Amino acid sequence: MQESEKRERLVSVELKDLVKALNNGETIVGDSPLHAVMHRSSQEALRITAELNGSYHEPDEVRQLLTALIGKPVDKTVTMFPPFHTDFGKNTTIGRRVFINSGCSFQDQGGITIGDDSLIGHNTVLATLNHDINPDRRADMHPAPIVIGRNVWIGSNVTILPGVTIGDNAVVAAASVVTKDVRGGTVVVGSPARVVRSATA
Repeated sequence: MQESEKRERLVSVELKDLVKALNNGETIVGDSPLHAVMHRSSQEALRITAELNGSYHEPDEVRQLLTALIGKPVDKTVTMFPPFHTDFGKNTTIGRRVFINSGCSFQDQGGITIGDDSLIGHNTVLATLNHDINPDRRADMHPAPIVIGRNVWIGSNVTILPGVTIGDNAVVAAASVVTKDVRGGTVVVGSPARVVRSATA
């Protein structure tokens, strides 16, 4: 085995270790080996998103770049309008018939799952990491997943914070900041987002 292949295999194992730790909710300690893997992995995400955002691509090409970014197949029914930003990309799962509008930023280290038929509005921010509140541990990162159910509509300029689950058929109004779980079939508004009515009313 050549040296370059050994390095690739080592990086692959380390990335798998990182994703496993993130999905287990483990703290990623600043300046730790897993923290270093996270930073190395971000370079690939930055390279792919630079290609995605740097010029026009046909819809199939966008899906191909998105597949390379997240490391798993993206269904042919998925539509994304660039620009799109992420500093990781390897912990996102996208369902079928999902639409992601332009200007979105996904910080997906803690895990992002988007269910079938969901619509993600302009400039949505999905953030799955918190830094430690203790000033002496501020570089430590605490992951928590974001789960968006089926047939959810996220309005433009929404921010969804770590650990939030949004139930099926819910609506998050534009410019809302979602700090806690949203029940399925409800409409939430504001910062912090609060339920204002049923989505079926």
